[in-house]
Amino acid sequence: MPDPWVKLIAGVLYPDDDGGERCFAWTLEKLKNLWGKEENVSSPVPFTITDYYRDIAPSLTRRFICFESLIEAGRLPDMKHAAIGVEAESRSPRIVNIDPGYVDGARLVLASTKDHAHRIYLRDGIFAEVTMRFRFGKWTRFDYTFPDFASGAYDDFLSAARSSWLRETRAHGEKKGRELGQT
Repeated sequence: MPDPWVKLIAGVLYPDDDGGERCFAWTLEKLKNLWGKEENVSSPVPFTITDYYRDIAPSLTRRFICFESLIEAGRLPDMKHAAIGVEAESRSPRIVNIDPGYVDGARLVLASTKDHAHRIYLRDGIFAEVTMRFRFGKWTRFDYTFPDFASGAYDDFLSAARSSWLRETRAHGEKKGRELGQT
């Protein structure tokens, strides 16, 4: 069975200071070189939920990027390893944190290098977490959903990525049907 097609996204944490937007622009260029043109970039959102990423900066901003085209879901570990490479390249110590994931019609999945009870091992040291689900016309949380995601601050961006996934999978399905003589 082939992998399902999903919409690649990435969350980027970067310093909320004078150089922060330059840092984000650098990261966006690096990711575009790896994953293709961006389709949508979210507005900046202050990241105040935790100080876990204080190694980057005392004050952080998060933005999301949705990339054009669909990818196969099984490529998520490769995307996470590529993101780790960009983080390492950003400087020592790192100045960005990149969380790749994907959106489809039902869920937001994020990649992680950290194991936990609610994460499933994929391969090559990478785990997947269904962070949120789309149900009854809105994004809903789980008991383990990160507080910033649970707050609803990213729902509009995620809904736009989901809508793009819906359009592209419909077009992809119609194309496949024509190729097989079924439409």
